[in-house]
Amino acid sequence: MAIEKIMGSETELGITTHTASGFDPVGGAIFLINAVPEEASSRALWDYTGENPLLDARGYEATGERERPTAQDNRALNKVLANGGRLYVDGAHPEYSTPETSNARDLVLFEKAGERLADACREAANRTLPPHQQLVLYKNNSDGKGNSYGYHENYLVARSVPFERLVEALTPFLVSRIVVAGAGKVGAENGAEPCAYQISQRADFFETLIGLDTMAKRPIINTRDEPHADEERYRRLHVIVGDSNLAEVSTYLKVGTTALVLAMVEDGALRKDLALEDPVRAIKEISHDTTCTRKVRLKRGTEVSAVELQREYLELAQAYYATVEQSPQVTDLLERWDRVLTQLAEDPRQCARELDWVIKQALLEAYTSRKGIGFDDQRVSMLDLQYHDVRRDRGFYSMLCRAGKVDRLFDDATIERAMTIPPQTTRAKVRSDFINFATERNKSYDVGWSYLKLNDRYQRTILCKDPFKPFDPRVEELINSA
Repeated sequence: MAIEKIMGSETELGITTHTASGFDPVGGAIFLINAVPEEASSRALWDYTGENPLLDARGYEATGERERPTAQDNRALNKVLANGGRLYVDGAHPEYSTPETSNARDLVLFEKAGERLADACREAANRTLPPHQQLVLYKNNSDGKGNSYGYHENYLVARSVPFERLVEALTPFLVSRIVVAGAGKVGAENGAEPCAYQISQRADFFETLIGLDTMAKRPIINTRDEPHADEERYRRLHVIVGDSNLAEVSTYLKVGTTALVLAMVEDGALRKDLALEDPVRAIKEISHDTTCTRKVRLKRGTEVSAVELQREYLELAQAYYATVEQSPQVTDLLERWDRVLTQLAEDPRQCARELDWVIKQALLEAYTSRKGIGFDDQRVSMLDLQYHDVRRDRGFYSMLCRAGKVDRLFDDATIERAMTIPPQTTRAKVRSDFINFATERNKSYDVGWSYLKLNDRYQRTILCKDPFKPFDPRVEELINSA
């Protein structure tokens, strides 16, 4: 029987200034996260125990150095958040990790809360900076100069499922999923065939099917094996092929349908051969066709469009969930997935309230028509970038939200509460309770995804390997004994 899906996401943000010349993105990212609002963060050190990004799901450990910063650097590079998430510096980018969530709607909510937290940091940092050094943040995946930065999804899956089966079942799904979850982009990069506009920001940057790397020779299927849970029972599937979405429905369908497919894989319900002849080529071909009609070849010789491939998975999911208990959210996901695929097949413009790439395309087409220019005009690229600006008064996506032109799942008040209140159904609540306890009593403490440690004379450490448990009697006892 498939396990419930604990899931989360990690979003690297683009960072620059109004005058980008000479800008130090690393220094800017450090300055930004250290401006995090006090009520949303803690004084904890991040605990790197149990983290090893060199472990490969194929059964070996890659060579390289594991990150272990000094205590001083740790404090500067990491902020443990009151909602159970983490804000930190990864390379040259500020990055936000959601707390663990137990369903797709919660993941959307806490990802949106991360956008608000990042913007709150920006506002606080900019109050101390001169006009020419004001920081600007973008939730996107490309700087338009050949550099791509990531958005990573994480799903808890049963260790008993062979990794090879995950690769076989997920590759066609993830390659075709971009028609639902692409963020849209002007032009092509990384040596890809030229195009005016494409569906995905990330598609041009994938160069191989499977691998451990996330920054060079990027794979469609990433093999990192870092469970942050009981490693005998679980693995954490690290999905790096997705775009950073702003549209709530795009994110909801992206992570929700993936969780449904993973449940089918675990139960052995995906028996249809949908293997692609060349997944790396296919993801680029699909991305470059905004009509969603281009056919890609399967290994068995059949040619199908991305929408048709997605519908194959949808029909398998409908058959599977007709035989098991179906939650209201699963019903909603199946209905939305069906409706969106129907609209994409008829005319993608019907999705101009729900899917990022269609919303943005409509915005850009209206602008080019009004100005009498083409997509190769530099102003169009600037408008593309401005869509992703996290400033609620300047970002074009946010402006469309305020104008009621896009569909939403949550109101502003709900998102703002999620900036400081954790999910109530996962281990994130234990972490948040521990943070509140230690902060209120002015304790020194360390926090990680599965470790909680008080730095007192007893050096008490609590290992939390069960991400499904929102309560831990050892933490409750610690809090009540203080």
